[in-house]
Amino acid sequence: MTQLAVVANPAAGHGRGRRLLASVLARFEEAGATVTAHLPVHAEDAARACAQAVADGVDGLVVVGGDGTTHLGLNACAGSGVPLGIVPAGTGNDFVRSAGLPPRWSDAVDAILAGATRPVDLMGVTDAAGAACCVGSVVSTGFDERVARRADALPLNLGAPSYAWGVVAELARFRPQSYRLTTADGVRELDAILVAVANAGIFGGGIRIAPGFDLDDGLLDVTIVHPVPRRTLLRLFPSLFTGGFVTHPAIERFRVASITVDGPDMLASADGEPLGPVPLACTARPRAVRIFVPQEDR
Repeated sequence: MTQLAVVANPAAGHGRGRRLLASVLARFEEAGATVTAHLPVHAEDAARACAQAVADGVDGLVVVGGDGTTHLGLNACAGSGVPLGIVPAGTGNDFVRSAGLPPRWSDAVDAILAGATRPVDLMGVTDAAGAACCVGSVVSTGFDERVARRADALPLNLGAPSYAWGVVAELARFRPQSYRLTTADGVRELDAILVAVANAGIFGGGIRIAPGFDLDDGLLDVTIVHPVPRRTLLRLFPSLFTGGFVTHPAIERFRVASITVDGPDMLASADGEPLGPVPLACTARPRAVRIFVPQEDR
């Protein structure tokens, strides 16, 4: 490996992305890699930097940040043949957890330098206007999306603790939403507390919304939480972090190659960022991107 582009999010992890950049670059340069570094201020600038690096034909794109920054890197590298390296510096780092990548920045850099890669699936998502993107982790709607918005609006988002606060705050006002789900088996109309469509099964700072997910099975994991009393939802919450909630009778799970999620006055989020209004057509994209992994995981 000779040419790397490194794109760091300075705001990730309350400034950790900025603080890590010098150490990350020094580690790469000590190993003899030629590195071009980018420290964009806005997400749009980061997306352009990632896309330009891939277009320039680098040997690898490296992102330093959280799930939002990883989302930009995955979209830039999808279908290009350029592998993506992820140095975790966010509050959640859910895609890193899902893919079994190193949680320590130094171990992540070492894995990138070793050069081993593996192909993983992504989820293609298209909105009503035809705008499309790739999602690494989960498209969530309903209760979870409302909670995520509350957590993101806090002056200091601490990941899982902020999400927990959002759960308690949202419980007082939330009502099940009306869904229209379209799959190869037909159309279903139902009320639900949330519908999550997962490529990788962890989101929200460690919530295991799709236990047993597989990043190279070519399928999406759908989790539906049917209406339950508020006290039941609050009681289930701790088991979201272990995956134990799936044994509750209100939980429905299935796998599909594609699904369209729709419903009135409904928004979605994905990879830790707002995604916009439904309808959203979600389709599995098998082996869409290569990521750097530790040598033993190749």
